[in-house]
Amino acid sequence: MPDSTHSDPAFDDEPHPSEERRERIRLETPRHRIEGSLMLARDGYRSRVSDMLNASERDFLTLTDVTLTPLDGGPAERHAFMAIARVHIVYVVAPGADASSA
Repeated sequence: MPDSTHSDPAFDDEPHPSEERRERIRLETPRHRIEGSLMLARDGYRSRVSDMLNASERDFLTLTDVTLTPLDGGPAERHAFMAIARVHIVYVVAPGADASSA
């Protein structure tokens, strides 16, 4: 009988919590405003949002815990996961960053 208290590492939410962090971002495409969490390295290479946006080997940016809002005023949707084609991204900001406080 399998041990139900044992967690399978293949299904852990954060397999390497000390090596990765989630950053909340908001981006816009020509038709949608999308807010979600982006997985980044804790330090060094790929630790900035711009590193992920400029990675030429990646065609998609993957987000979790996503809110998708149409710019034409339709209803917002929630999704656990979304992949957004980089070519459709108009801009990206960190919603917690307040530019007016500088």
